[in-house]
Amino acid sequence: MSDHYLNHLREEHARLEAEIEQELRRPVPDQLLVARLKKLKLAAKDRLTAMDRGRDQSSAA
Repeated sequence: MSDHYLNHLREEHARLEAEIEQELRRPVPDQLLVARLKKLKLAAKDRLTAMDRGRDQSSAA
């Protein structure tokens, strides 16, 4: 995959982290929303990790 997509995933991960932090600062955070955002953040992190592993393997070959 391209560096552009990797950058997009990194930005998405950071955006989700900021959104989680913002929600948790509220007096009564929406725990369901926080859980959904955390799942999305984890999915973005998993895609990033998988792509980084793929890049490492292809560059080692």
